[in-house]
Amino acid sequence: MAFRGLFDFFQSDSKLDEKLGLTEKQKRLVQSTWATVRKDEVSVGVALLLAYFKEYPDDQKQFKSFKDVPLDELSKNKRFQAHAVNIVATLGKVIEQMHDPELMEASLINLTEKHKNRGQTQKQFENLKQVILNLFPSLFGKQYTPDVQEAWKKTLDLTFSKMYQVFVD
Repeated sequence: MAFRGLFDFFQSDSKLDEKLGLTEKQKRLVQSTWATVRKDEVSVGVALLLAYFKEYPDDQKQFKSFKDVPLDELSKNKRFQAHAVNIVATLGKVIEQMHDPELMEASLINLTEKHKNRGQTQKQFENLKQVILNLFPSLFGKQYTPDVQEAWKKTLDLTFSKMYQVFVD
């Protein structure tokens, strides 16, 4: 009987969620590693947005509340911190909505439409995705196994492909 339960667990673990393109195990890996981020959303968001502006300094000029703040002073700026936390919270919302892919997609489209209307481009979102992927190894440390890396890549590929639909329409 114990073997049957273990067999069922592994079978459900590898079951593919057709709408997300992720296995149950991959969804769990994303959700469990994200729990690490939730413990300090401000620091993670600041690290992410600083990494982005270091890589793409011209994009900082699009934020009137902190466009003229020197890079080395940004992390102390409360408006910057607030925007950084919003990015992390949005990604967290996507992860929380994995159980409802249609809601997840609608949330992403709403977010992207707002950004598109403010002048953000698909290329900027592509750049952000790459910065996120580059930050994950240091963010997750020992948790960042090849399985976690693959699960996150699939999750971000799905997430950003939904966002890119706004730029095609």
